[in-house]
Amino acid sequence: MRSSNPVFSRRGFSRDNGYAGFNTAAQAGYAQGNPYAQNPYAQNPYGQQSVQYGAPPQAPATTGRMTMDDVVTHSALTLGTVVVGAVLAWVLLPVSATSYGLAFGAGIVAMVLGLVQSFKRTPSPALILGYAAFEGVFLGVISEMYNSRWSGAPFQAVLGTMAVSAATLLIYKAGWIRVTARYARIGMAIAIAFVLVMAVNLLLVAFGVAENGGLRSMGPLGAIVGIIAIVLGAFILTLNFKQIEDGIAYGAPRNESWLAAFGLTMTLVWIYVEMLRLVAIFSSSD
Repeated sequence: MRSSNPVFSRRGFSRDNGYAGFNTAAQAGYAQGNPYAQNPYAQNPYGQQSVQYGAPPQAPATTGRMTMDDVVTHSALTLGTVVVGAVLAWVLLPVSATSYGLAFGAGIVAMVLGLVQSFKRTPSPALILGYAAFEGVFLGVISEMYNSRWSGAPFQAVLGTMAVSAATLLIYKAGWIRVTARYARIGMAIAIAFVLVMAVNLLLVAFGVAENGGLRSMGPLGAIVGIIAIVLGAFILTLNFKQIEDGIAYGAPRNESWLAAFGLTMTLVWIYVEMLRLVAIFSSSD
């Protein structure tokens, strides 16, 4: 599924607004500490100067700029929509062939909405929240399915997702990871290769060439693949954090905080699903 994440999208924040993404010519700015080298706001962060003689410069123009409060609020709203959708699906859709069909349909709708948002030039709160709602229904059904076989697996997966996210944020804030253009290119190449391999594996399983899930088996090989997927999810989180940090520092438009929320939500969903599979694999081996 495409997203605002660099792994699945051609941009970070909207290029039309002058904010460079990870795949633009302004990537070189990371090495120089300014990934928004072409940002018109960065050239004059204090806005239009007063032309009156003896008058002091105007205060920094902050109206319409993205802030951390915006990112936190919109992320909470988006993730909250996912949680509400998941809880409702869990309560109202007992495990059955019908619920599996509804979950598959909700997953497809969520994927389509995500793709539409990824190709739009500007963020659409309606699309993002719609994606979150349908993604929540999908997660609710599959979580209930895993819980019916491996009791407590969803709760453990949530804790694991929170642990990975918190650890990634701490490592990022401590400066142990520097998100440079080289880091982003290498990481994205690995992530894209992983997605392509998983797509081929899915086709092989669907046509009966690979048995027991192939690379996605419930054995040691599946556990290794799951761990790799979670590490890649943590990598994508560092790109999300960098986008948010740079967007705030270099004056991205306020509505870009919806893209930040969209990217964070998709990444956390990725990590949760992989964590859910990993918990199931380790529970099966007990």
